[in-house]
Amino acid sequence: QVQLVQSGGGLVQPGGSLRLSCTAPGSIFRTSTMRWYRQAPGNQREFVASVTIVGATNYADSVKGRFTISRDNVKNMVYLQMNNLKPEDTAVYYCNALRNGDQMWGQGTQVTVSS
Repeated sequence: QVQLVQSGGGLVQPGGSLRLSCTAPGSIFRTSTMRWYRQAPGNQREFVASVTIVGATNYADSVKGRFTISRDNVKNMVYLQMNNLKPEDTAVYYCNALRNGDQMWGQGTQVTVSS
């Protein structure tokens, strides 16, 4: 089973920053659009950001200007740099690989924004 492995996350105060990382096997990573989703308690999982194979990015309106997604095609890593974090960003964040209509998910990592 393909596995996306995430790292990063934790507890941060409002206005702070965190970076999430995710890696996938190279054969998957190189041919996948990489995405981040999040799910807050009681809410549905929602799209956060995506980056295509060629580096085109897309963001949810709620994170535009604060979050940056990037990928390193040598290290097979995708990152989510989160700045100016707000309490409403608190959620479990999931890495996602989309390839030919198939999706693969990371294990999820908790991000808590609280003073």
